[in-house]
Amino acid sequence: MSNLKTQLQEDMKAAMRAKEKTTLDTIRLAMAAIKQKEVDERIELDDAAIIATLDKMIKQRRDAIVQYQQGGRPELAAKEQAEIETLQHYLPQPLSDNEIAALIHQAITDTGAKSIAQMGEVMGKLKPALQGRADMSQVSQQVRQQLST
Repeated sequence: MSNLKTQLQEDMKAAMRAKEKTTLDTIRLAMAAIKQKEVDERIELDDAAIIATLDKMIKQRRDAIVQYQQGGRPELAAKEQAEIETLQHYLPQPLSDNEIAALIHQAITDTGAKSIAQMGEVMGKLKPALQGRADMSQVSQQVRQQLST
């Protein structure tokens, strides 16, 4: 069993004992998403795959926050934000802007990309290093900017 999955299970037990409903609900959702992926693919997820799953859940919640704010539902946006904060606890430390810029520059150099047409190659090289450590939509915008100049 992966270290991250074990940590999630231990934290779920601790949240139950402490009666932290929001944390407990969020961890249960994460465990359900992990289990669903394991059942669908008939594999046991490693830490990298679990991080990718949690990262996807965070992205979904960010999108929901925008929708709730536009719909005038700040209480639901606040609930989603609380879930994001709980999920981020299980992701690796985020990279700084300078670290991300350096990785983008290195990936462009390594792939020899000269235009936007080669953006997929650059993103393919970056994704394993940045998964769960940076907002991939922002990274994509930065790569696009560098390749279009």
